[in-house]
Amino acid sequence: MRRIKDLLVSSILILRGFCILVFLFSGMIVIAQSSNYKGVKLVRVDEKHKVDIFINGSFFTSYQFPENIEKPFLFPVNAPDGSVITRGYPIEPRKGERMDHLHHIGIWFNYGNVNGLDFWNNSSAIPADKKDSYGHIVHKTIIRAVSGKKGILEVILNWDDNKGNILLTEKTQYIFSGDRNSRTIDHISTLTASNGPVTIDDSKEGMFAIRVDRAFEMPSNESLIFTDDKGNPTTVKATDNVGVTGMYTSSRGLKGDAVWGTRNDWVILSGVKNNVKITMGLFDNPKNPGYPAYAHARGYGLFSLNNFGQNSYDPKQEKRSYKIENGQSVTLYHRFYVQSGLELTPEKANKIFKEFSKTY
Repeated sequence: MRRIKDLLVSSILILRGFCILVFLFSGMIVIAQSSNYKGVKLVRVDEKHKVDIFINGSFFTSYQFPENIEKPFLFPVNAPDGSVITRGYPIEPRKGERMDHLHHIGIWFNYGNVNGLDFWNNSSAIPADKKDSYGHIVHKTIIRAVSGKKGILEVILNWDDNKGNILLTEKTQYIFSGDRNSRTIDHISTLTASNGPVTIDDSKEGMFAIRVDRAFEMPSNESLIFTDDKGNPTTVKATDNVGVTGMYTSSRGLKGDAVWGTRNDWVILSGVKNNVKITMGLFDNPKNPGYPAYAHARGYGLFSLNNFGQNSYDPKQEKRSYKIENGQSVTLYHRFYVQSGLELTPEKANKIFKEFSKTY
């Protein structure tokens, strides 16, 4: 009898060990499949207030919504070859970077004059006694995070004043796609006036933007001072130009500093990092108000398209004002594109623009 019991116990232990091995082996298969995932994979990391985005198994970017920063953003952003194309400061400072404009983080979307409030320049640098002049964009919920051939992240945000009153409700889709040599983000944002009419007045501070890594700045030996719409100056100090290779090109054929303050279908920025040619582009859409957008493209690394500013770029133009009536909405469509290897030509940029214009 005892022998039978011993045999039964031994059999159970062997079976349990086999099950554990099968479980571990299955886990290894899952991990392997994840690292070799074909397509776009979105991974929610709720405890860290972020969603990680992978393309064909390689990290691309993270949608981040920390409670201590005045807006959500995508950070860091990688080119297909793995090079980081966004500035690290102020979240992950890197040696040799410029430490200016604390509110320039990764890729973001906001504006400098909404019902008189400045959402663009708000950051921890603003003293508490001046915060009432600034707005906060607050992440509220993730509606969906879908993986597949394309990845879709849909979120709800509130544009709040300093007392927590909602001016705008923002429903935004990020549509991520890519292949071996390129990455694309389509950013579709619907802004709804939630508690009364909202007026978006003329400001150069906007709208769909990226702050790029030092390698993609334009070489310069000057210290520059830039002033926001409230007259607050920011000094961008001169630094050495080792590894600084950036150059802007616009759909109008303009180059370098001449691109700033001009209206374009698209603007691209090219440079070299880790001995690899990398080109990124921002694309407007004919459905947007204010199309074609003005380029807020600075040599020190701020790269943006602005659909609502006008007089602030070109004093010869009248001041623009866009009103959203209570309960009404406006939708804006923008595309970010980056490729590694060959430089993005104007001909290909035009092709991307036409495809983007037909898609939405």
